[in-house]
Amino acid sequence: MKKIKLLFVCHGNICRSPMAEYRMRQMAEEAGCIHLFEIASAATTSEELGNPVYPPVRRLLEAHGMDCSIKRARRIMLDDYAYYDMIVGMDEENRHDLLRLTHGDPDGKVSLLLDHTDPADTMHHDRDVADPWYTRNFDATWDDIEHGCKALLDKLTR
Repeated sequence: MKKIKLLFVCHGNICRSPMAEYRMRQMAEEAGCIHLFEIASAATTSEELGNPVYPPVRRLLEAHGMDCSIKRARRIMLDDYAYYDMIVGMDEENRHDLLRLTHGDPDGKVSLLLDHTDPADTMHHDRDVADPWYTRNFDATWDDIEHGCKALLDKLTR
């Protein structure tokens, strides 16, 4: 069986996209379906290239039983568009950058994480995942990531 290849993307690949990568992987493991997925993350910029996960995010992931110590920020490349089945951004700026990189997303692979939530979930649906680098509210970002990843996993395993 072919794995579903997911790439989570944010601005620097040190906060939101690693949160989504590690939480989605953990949720798939807990659901007994990790064998169905290949999950990674990347940045739309090279600003944080090679840097580890931002310390407050690393501590948050560790508190939830995830070790991200080997993760280093990397930038999405055009080849990633051909490789991954879904490219999931965190905000409209990410979507804009992804559409530019992929020449308009001809294969319809680009989405935003919270687009996958139920439209009835008015707290989480159809909006950006706030960047905790600026908001400093890592718990609110975690809540968004949690809801988005759960909705995406449910959608992909139905």
